[in-house]
Amino acid sequence: MFRKFQWLGSSLLGVAALITTVSLGNVSSVAQNRDGTKIVATFLPIYIFTKGVTGETGEVELLIPPGTDPHDYQATPENARTIAAADVLVKNGLGFEEFLEKLVDSAGNSQLQEIDASQNIEPIEEKEDDHDDHDDHDHDHDHHHHHSHEEGNPHVWLDPVLAQQQIKNIRDGLIKADPNNTTTYQTNANIYLQKLQQLDQEFQTRLAPFQGCKFIAFHDAYPYLAKRYNLQQMAVVELPQDNITPKDIQRVINATKEYQVKALLGEIGYNDSRVQQIAKDIGVPVKKLDPLESGLLDPEHYFTAMRNNLKTLEEVCQ
Repeated sequence: MFRKFQWLGSSLLGVAALITTVSLGNVSSVAQNRDGTKIVATFLPIYIFTKGVTGETGEVELLIPPGTDPHDYQATPENARTIAAADVLVKNGLGFEEFLEKLVDSAGNSQLQEIDASQNIEPIEEKEDDHDDHDDHDHDHDHHHHHSHEEGNPHVWLDPVLAQQQIKNIRDGLIKADPNNTTTYQTNANIYLQKLQQLDQEFQTRLAPFQGCKFIAFHDAYPYLAKRYNLQQMAVVELPQDNITPKDIQRVINATKEYQVKALLGEIGYNDSRVQQIAKDIGVPVKKLDPLESGLLDPEHYFTAMRNNLKTLEEVCQ
């Protein structure tokens, strides 16, 4: 379901009024590089990529705290102050940051330069039948991992090849916004791109024996990863994060049997003890993939998490 923008106890007018009171003394929390360029990234993967390009040139501020679900994020007055004081805003794009447009509009920062990290990336279009039995539930949508995205699936950062395009977009955007540090941005981006190319080679080599491996996921975050390495995400089974019902369990069982999958793929931080029991009864493993929506504020964390994902895929496809 398309998430409507919500404020935590504040109206847009209230935040707009708040922004007008922002003074220079209030913007110290916004990241600045040596030349005073204030850079903000929306959520963890984009922060990681942006920091990979800026290097030690400057700090990059993260708008959405790690571990907070970006799909359902509700903007705060502090976010409004941050955007009002920023020079550059780096976003994933593809409609992922659904709260962002209204936040930026209300900030009234006419000098803000936005970098769309997914520019020139062709999204995978979402179809209704990509999700198993998505109308056959009566749970509150806030308890589901499934989120509809009008601009296509936005989880492009989980494909090491598309991640390279995101790095290039961030590099070019930062050079345009801050030409004094062009050489630094180019050098850091080249290093990060080389690491992504190596990661892609590792995925290609190690997943080559498992072409066509089928899996079911509980979060529609992996179609790009599956497509890149010739795996098959057969279905996305919606489950509430709590109070799993017998009906939910039956949907998992039905999908597992229908698609004859080799594994169920949960994710880091998701409580799937009953899914574990279902998988045991059916005779397939449950493993966890990391969508990188939580973790360390370190550019190297991307590679650690993705190599863990690679290990998981190897295990489930044996």
